[in-house]
Amino acid sequence: MEENNKNIAPQNKLVVFQGKEVRRSWHNDEWYYSLVDIVAVLSESKNPTDYLKKIRKRDEELKTYIGTNCPQVEMQTTSGKNRKTLAGNTKDAFRLIQSIPSKKAEPFKLWLAQVAKERLDEIENPELAQERMKDIYEQKGYPKDWIEKRLRGIAIRQNLTDEWKERGIKEHRDYAILTAEISKATFGMTPSEYKAFKNLPAKSKTNLRDNMGDLELIFTMLGEGVTTEISKEEKPETFTENKKVAQRGGKVAGNALKETEKELGREVSSKQNFLDGDGQLKLDE
Repeated sequence: MEENNKNIAPQNKLVVFQGKEVRRSWHNDEWYYSLVDIVAVLSESKNPTDYLKKIRKRDEELKTYIGTNCPQVEMQTTSGKNRKTLAGNTKDAFRLIQSIPSKKAEPFKLWLAQVAKERLDEIENPELAQERMKDIYEQKGYPKDWIEKRLRGIAIRQNLTDEWKERGIKEHRDYAILTAEISKATFGMTPSEYKAFKNLPAKSKTNLRDNMGDLELIFTMLGEGVTTEISKEEKPETFTENKKVAQRGGKVAGNALKETEKELGREVSSKQNFLDGDGQLKLDE
């Protein structure tokens, strides 16, 4: 077994079993795993989608079970796009495993139970999730002071998305639009434009904020934090009202950024990425 806490991606989107990725998503208060990914791990088939179709045809009970219990849950593809994927919780995954003849089945069951438990433990004690994320960033070569800012930024972002949910924002596209408004008002660039500015692959899983320096992270936090506070005070009821609040919150950060640049005599936004492709700290462009 190769699974341990350090194999889990910072965004909790996937876990790794013996070198193979299994996508997962937090859905209906529990983890849901991609059934195709589970098949890929246990069967080692070159076409796990077809393999899953075949075993469903062969096992009528499994076909009925999956059709009744397993929803289509949005997960990220290898190309970075979000797609609906047939998924199941831990119980559903165990039922699927029973239909796959594999020597890996038993260790996979133990692994699956363990990673499901980790999320429940982190809900009870959020500090566990923070400690795990610190370990991940330290392994990548980030210094501790940067990591503290990054984790604080994640918490502020979570507060903002929670507030947007309270205001009725539900669609992923709407979250992206509002985020872009804050970024544009703060930095003069949307996140996609910022990635292009930093020469980051547009359609990759590369996280823009993981490539920001200290001040870039600070002003990102300021824009999102102010937006959250304005929203809590004014309680916007429509998407248009939420958009105006996002613009105002970003503008506060943008004005502070301009004043900072005047004092420093240089721009805060930098084409320099915090880490290079090998995970080593970049000291210059």
